[in-house]
Amino acid sequence: MTRVRVQAFTISLDGYAAGPDQDIDHPLGVGGTELHQWLLPTRTLQRALFGKDGGTAGVDDEFAARGFRNVGAWILGRNMFGPIRGAWPDAGWKGWWGNNPPYHVPVFILTHHARSSIAMEDGTSFHFITGGIREALDRAREAAAGMDVRIGGGPSTIWQYLREGLINELHLAIAPVLLGRGESLFQGLDLRTLGYECVEFVASQKAMHAVLRRQERAGGPNE
Repeated sequence: MTRVRVQAFTISLDGYAAGPDQDIDHPLGVGGTELHQWLLPTRTLQRALFGKDGGTAGVDDEFAARGFRNVGAWILGRNMFGPIRGAWPDAGWKGWWGNNPPYHVPVFILTHHARSSIAMEDGTSFHFITGGIREALDRAREAAAGMDVRIGGGPSTIWQYLREGLINELHLAIAPVLLGRGESLFQGLDLRTLGYECVEFVASQKAMHAVLRRQERAGGPNE
């Protein structure tokens, strides 16, 4: 059965998942890169993003590696794909990652502006969805063909799926960083009422890892 998962999503100690003033020079907002000091050095990320051998092992790498297991499709908010706002000026921008993004499966981008799909190297393809989060999830589930769907972010996208109870499992990494302001992940959400509970809590030297899982309820939005 296809599960909908959030993996390796980092928030600050004061609850922000991205810094303020996001732009092409600061895709995670000002100070946002500080959140990911647990993730970027891991063996998993070094291989996925840079094609390099080596990197750190241990707890952080294990959580990073989980995020790529049994994933048949991704969903991303538009900011995760690029800094462009409004209508697409042309087909030149193909994401932050160059010709070989780290996904290797279909990726569905939430946007208000239609655009043709893009085929990239090694199985990654980008598809632009204008019909909202449920249309994106339906398309992603179909593409995943029984494997899981990973919601990659950003905070607003995850917030919308959490609000609708559509995420089965959420892995949060809590970084020892204070951002002061930015995008909050949980504002206005009552996770307990939505059926989420913490099923795993592990600390490393650079982050605290918490896994939240939604308890299945007959007739609920996951059915």
